[in-house]
Amino acid sequence: MKKLIVTFAFVLATQVGFAQDAAFKNDVKKVIEMTGASAQIDVAKKQILGMIPEAKQAAFLKDFDATMPSYFDKVADVYMKEYTHAEIKEMIKFYETPLGKKITSKAGVLTEKTMEAAQTWGVELQSIMMKYMQ
Repeated sequence: MKKLIVTFAFVLATQVGFAQDAAFKNDVKKVIEMTGASAQIDVAKKQILGMIPEAKQAAFLKDFDATMPSYFDKVADVYMKEYTHAEIKEMIKFYETPLGKKITSKAGVLTEKTMEAAQTWGVELQSIMMKYMQ
């Protein structure tokens, strides 16, 4: 009888743990979405798409989009190691504010402009590197 009670308690605790982890992961994915990560990925997708022949772009987009759930799942795991569930809930509250919504709405534009700045800097850095590599 003791074994049965212990087994039942273990199963119950495991199920509660899984439910809590699922809620935590769902909240993390919500934060990731609210931060504008999708807009940043769209910028990268657009750049990559320009390198794919037009005849193959539709197939590429299908394959690209199919990788997104796995990617966001892995990113969620990273967040879950760095933040507590309580911290994630606070982030959700922030991203629901007007400033949080503005940050999200500007994510794609900021990504594009930051990439442009990085490319310009990269050219400058390359000339500095050449100076020291000779």
